[in-house]
Amino acid sequence: MLSTTLRTVRTRWVTFLGSFVALSLGVALIAVMGLALASSLDAPDRQPERFAAAPVVVKGQDTLEVPTAIGDRAQKLAQPRPVPDDVVAKLRRLGAVVEDRSFAVRAEGGPADLVGHPWSTAAFAPYELDAGRVPRAADEVVVSGDWARPGTRVRTDGGVVRVVGTVVGLGFEHAVFYTDARAAELSPRGMQFVIDADAAAVREAVRGSQGVRVLTGDARRYADADPDRDSEALTAMNSMFGTAGGVSGFVSVFVVASTFAFTVAQRRREFGLLRIAGATPGQIRRMVVHEALVVGVLASATGCVLGSYGAPRLAEWAVDESLAPRWFTIGDHTWPYLMAFWTGLLVALCGVVAASWRAGRTDPAEALREASVDVRAMTRGRRLLGAALLITAAVTLAVALVRDPGDLLHRKTYVSRPMLLITAVALLAPVLVRPLVRLVAWLPARLPGAGGMLVRENAAAGVRRTAAVAAPVLVTVALAGSLLGATATLDKAQATELRMRTAAEFVVTPVGDAGFDEATLRRLRGVSGAEVSASSSSAVYVLEDGVALVRSDARAVEPEALAATARLPLAAGKVSDLDDDSIIVNAEWEKPIVGERVDVWLGDGTRKSLRIAAVMTIGTGDNGVYVTPRNAPAAPVDRVDVRLADGADARMVAAGLRRAVRASGGEVLTRDAWVRAAYPPTDRTTRMGFFLVLGIAFLYTAVSLANTMVMATSDRVRELAVLRLAGATGRQVLRLVGAEALLVVMVGGLLGALVAGLDLLGMWSALGVLSVWTSIEIPWATLAVALSACAVLAVISAVAPAALSLRRSAVELAGVRE
Repeated sequence: MLSTTLRTVRTRWVTFLGSFVALSLGVALIAVMGLALASSLDAPDRQPERFAAAPVVVKGQDTLEVPTAIGDRAQKLAQPRPVPDDVVAKLRRLGAVVEDRSFAVRAEGGPADLVGHPWSTAAFAPYELDAGRVPRAADEVVVSGDWARPGTRVRTDGGVVRVVGTVVGLGFEHAVFYTDARAAELSPRGMQFVIDADAAAVREAVRGSQGVRVLTGDARRYADADPDRDSEALTAMNSMFGTAGGVSGFVSVFVVASTFAFTVAQRRREFGLLRIAGATPGQIRRMVVHEALVVGVLASATGCVLGSYGAPRLAEWAVDESLAPRWFTIGDHTWPYLMAFWTGLLVALCGVVAASWRAGRTDPAEALREASVDVRAMTRGRRLLGAALLITAAVTLAVALVRDPGDLLHRKTYVSRPMLLITAVALLAPVLVRPLVRLVAWLPARLPGAGGMLVRENAAAGVRRTAAVAAPVLVTVALAGSLLGATATLDKAQATELRMRTAAEFVVTPVGDAGFDEATLRRLRGVSGAEVSASSSSAVYVLEDGVALVRSDARAVEPEALAATARLPLAAGKVSDLDDDSIIVNAEWEKPIVGERVDVWLGDGTRKSLRIAAVMTIGTGDNGVYVTPRNAPAAPVDRVDVRLADGADARMVAAGLRRAVRASGGEVLTRDAWVRAAYPPTDRTTRMGFFLVLGIAFLYTAVSLANTMVMATSDRVRELAVLRLAGATGRQVLRLVGAEALLVVMVGGLLGALVAGLDLLGMWSALGVLSVWTSIEIPWATLAVALSACAVLAVISAVAPAALSLRRSAVELAGVRE
């Protein structure tokens, strides 16, 4: 039997080519993702950047640490504490002290991520002048990089400045250096100091000061902006590559199984002849499994070789796209190759299990069949499995809606949910194909001529062929619609929720991180016809179940102003009950009951017991909490909601608001404009990850479509010859083949749209349960592009082999036998 298997693979290599390519790609992708994940596990600690040449850095408390039964739990503070004045006085007696400041800068023509510092801190990176001189006046700056040269005047959010010098960029930031006095005006709060003194003496000076840290050596990196960005980038990258690897495994099993099933269906006469020759069902099954093993071994080995070449290029792409740290490279690991190889072999065996069972059930009479109509395209087992998966998906959705609807909004859920539906619909595809074919071809079949009718009947008669071609299109359309539609729907829901929660006609936001000063707030409150509500961003922390320190974003606002400018989605309590001794929470909190007291830590780490004044619905998970300004110490006012008084003119009020913020800098937005600015599209890493997943899916679709269409068209040589003998011209036959390919792609697109629609309906239902009503967002443009690409590929893959076969005479082709 093994020799028969090898001869079959060698003779029918075209039949197995699609499975080989799909499996090779799957193994290559799994190897690439495995190598990327392995290389990120042993990431080196990031070295100090801004303070690489600083002797000692003293930093105020910026982390809340809470002891629990399973160890300390930590969270970054929303309002870090500065180094106490008495500690600073002690430090000044030890040596020279330089206060560091960092603040965002917006400049016309400059990079989007400009950050300002005092010039005295430039030497600690170290930065060195390569042109010009140091800044000496309030309107003079030194910039890093080559985006501005000495003598250039630049308009910034802090006024017009003149570039008097430049320094060579060091790669980790785009810096703007001011004089120390001007930097102190732009960023009044300094959170860390550089001191030129012995580290032991510095530690002795800060002893007893809560949370104050002395940083030396590699620990100085914690004084840099976002010291954990490398680990965060690796976490996001690992999530993206892990998702892509999972999708690769799923789609490869799907494609390989579909290809083997179609191959077995085409070879039923061959298996019938083997049965007549004395082969038992078990021998037939073993032969098919052995074929899969041969293909699996060769494809897995090839995939590992491809993965070794692809992984370094993926790492370069991730670094170039800023998805990975600059140092990220592929290390020397072997386990990803072993995992990929054995996974590929397992995929091949999983893909052929059902096909081998079907092959073993081939009756000897199949060798005598001449009809092309599929009479048993749907087995009982396939019906039961498809129905079971659909029921499982429905039950899982119902349970999630009842127990935890918010889980359906998480990325891991809306990425994995479509897989179950795709598999179920693909298994039931033979049942759905005939009605969909007749639906799509209803109008063409009624046009003059027999072309439309022939296309409809051919597609409806060859159910297995139609289902096999539609399956890869189903995968691409379903994934594109589900993933991109889910993110768009969630973005729309969050924007809708924010719009409904805001009763203000205008929202005024400051420029930079310093917030509005008291003088600006007085001018805003003095605008005629405006009811002003100033608020600050902060956070509170609560210990859930005694082991999890959970952060909740908080907004600090006066209760009366909050009631006038906001429509909070309350489930219990009243906004007017908010005071300095209470808090408004959301239903995500552990057993929130109005009137009960909860122990929390405020944004600066202060522990406090607050009474629950009201409870909001969960919504999309972004409702946060509300406190009074007294419970958000040191939080600057970063938003002013403005409601029009009765009879006030909106244009006059807007003009007055703009005049009020002209001196300090600020932006006056309508409510809709502010909502659009507050909820931009999905972040770049998630978007790139989804397009990577969709690229993988389309690559598999292309391979499967091309392979299946070539096999299907080659199998119809005699049918095409009969059409020629009946009087059809070569062009008519090719048009018929192309039209049938388009029809089948449309069927696959409809099945994919059905899966995407069901998936998005589940998310929409979850949003409704969470009291967020919004429309379902469908990425029509992306779906149209994906479907068009599939259509072009299918037509070419069908017409090309048909055109080659038509070069032979119709009489000769009509006599061809399998």
